[in-house]
Order: sequence, then C-alpha cells, then structure tokens
Amino acid sequence: MGFLFVALGGALGSVLRYTISLIPCKTDFPFITLITNFIGALAIGFVIGIVNEKSPNALLFWKTGVCGGFTTFSTFSLEAFTLFEKKMFFLGGLYVFLSVGLCLAGVLLGKKLSYIFLL
Repeated sequence: MGFLFVALGGALGSVLRYTISLIPCKTDFPFITLITNFIGALAIGFVIGIVNEKSPNALLFWKTGVCGGFTTFSTFSLEAFTLFEKKMFFLGGLYVFLSVGLCLAGVLLGKKLSYIFLL
C-alpha cells in the first residue's frame, strides 16, 4: 500500500515541478530551479513539522512522494539540516560538501559518458 501513496504523491510533485518550469525566465542563472529547490525544502520542512509520525501513509505521500517528486533537493536539505540540528557540524558540512561536489562531478562524468555512447 505504501507504494501507492509514494506513486500518487510523486505524480503530484512531478506535475507541480513541471508547472513551475513553464514560468518564463530569460536569464542564464537557474532561478526557476533555485526557486523550486527552495520551495521543496520549505515544503519538506513544513511536512515534517505538521505530519505526525504516527501517520506513515501521510509521510509517504507528502514527504517521499510529493516532495521527492518535486525535488530531491528537499530531502538533501532536510538531512543536512538534521545533522546540523544534532550539532554534528563536521558530518553536516562533509555531507553538504560531498553532495554538491560529487553531484557536480557526476554531471560532468555523465556528460562525458554520453559522448562515448553517441559515437
């Protein structure tokens, strides 16, 4: 049953993400993505604050489904915030640094690999 809640929430989150991407924005800076990620982080913080842990289906729908479908950056933000909140500053900083660094490296590597497959 959990899969259904995640799937329905994910569908809603993805549609919301797509809708935001339709906002015209003529700039090289990725404002729409930045705004999307901020809204996702705001949403997951709100969900965690308002949805009772005794409501696992609601958490699956809102946190994993909607927020995850909208942007996984919200999950990253929650996890980093939780580490800092627990005063685990080294681990929090390391997680932020590695997440950004590795993901940027992953994009670069993925692009390079795609060129190999296109040959």
